[in-house]
Amino acid sequence: MDATIYHNPRCSTSRKALEHLREAGIEPTIVRYLDEVPSRAELATLISDAGLRVRDAVRTREAEYRELGLAEADDDALLDAMVAHPRLIQRPFVVTEKGTRMARPLESVDEIL
Repeated sequence: MDATIYHNPRCSTSRKALEHLREAGIEPTIVRYLDEVPSRAELATLISDAGLRVRDAVRTREAEYRELGLAEADDDALLDAMVAHPRLIQRPFVVTEKGTRMARPLESVDEIL
């Protein structure tokens, strides 16, 4: 099975998701999204395909969230901020031919394996 994980190796949840995929016999394509920032359109598609609202995919505890005053921002402003400041992107997203999930909780990935 082909799979892609939007990964941050410094994130324990992301590392656990990668390990989970490997334990399932899947060696995914790893996109280090902090280095290879998805386009606004790609990010919007990931979020939509995962069945999330844009706000669900934002890391609200990051300093940039507060500094940019995103608490009241609309979806367009949030997407723009996430592309400009990729640390704001909640992680990890996992994509397979069966769908897209954010691995929070980790077991949600099993739905697309």
